[in-house]
Amino acid sequence: MSKTAIILGATGLTGSLLLEQLLLDSRYSKITLFSRTSCNIKHVKIEEHLVDLLDLLSQKNKFFADEVFCCIGTTKAKTPNEEQYLQIDFGIPVMAAQLCKENNIQTFIVVSALGADKHSGIFYNRTKGRMEEAVLVEHIKNTYILQPSLIGGDREEKRYGESIAKVLMKLINPFLLGTLSKYKSIHPITIAKSMVVLANSSHPSGRVPSNEIKNIVTNKK
Repeated sequence: MSKTAIILGATGLTGSLLLEQLLLDSRYSKITLFSRTSCNIKHVKIEEHLVDLLDLLSQKNKFFADEVFCCIGTTKAKTPNEEQYLQIDFGIPVMAAQLCKENNIQTFIVVSALGADKHSGIFYNRTKGRMEEAVLVEHIKNTYILQPSLIGGDREEKRYGESIAKVLMKLINPFLLGTLSKYKSIHPITIAKSMVVLANSSHPSGRVPSNEIKNIVTNKK
C-alpha cells in the first residue's frame, strides 16, 4: 500500500505529532504540508508548501491526496479579532473540505472541539459548530470530526489560562466516569493516533467525541 496524505497545521501541537506518526507509517509514501511556516523537518516523504492558508483555494492544483488531515486552530489570545478568528477556525477547514470535494478526495479528518454547537452563546463553541456543519454539507465519503475535550501536552507557546485548566483537570479526571468520561482531558498524541486509525478503518463517518477518540486508540492496541 502506498498512500498519500495532506496535513494542514503540521507545525501545531497535534499536527506535529500526527506528522511524526505518518512519517513512521509504512502505508504512507508522501505527506504534503500546506503551512504558513516550515516544519523544519527534512524527510523524503515530505513535500512542503509555504502558503497563505486563508487563500487555500488557490492551491487547488496541488491539493491532491488520499486523505486530508486538518489540525488548524487558534486562540482568543493569539487572535482577539473575531473576524480573523472566523477566517482561521471556520474558513480554513471549510475551504479544505471544499477542495476535497472538488478534487475527489474521499477522506477528510478535522479536529474540532467538545461543546461545538452552532447555536452556542460562546463564540468559540459557536464557531466550531458552524465549521462542523459546513464540513458535513460537502458530503465527503469518509468525514471524521474529532471533538476532543481539553487537550493536554506541552506547547511551545505559553497559554496561562489553559495551563491552569490542565492542572485542575488532572485532579478532576479520576472522578469523571460513565457519561462524564468524555470531559476528561486528552493528550494530543491520542488525537494524532486516532486520526491515523480512522483514516485506515471502516469506522462510521461523523462526529467523534473525546471518549470515543480514546477508545479508538485503546481498541487498536
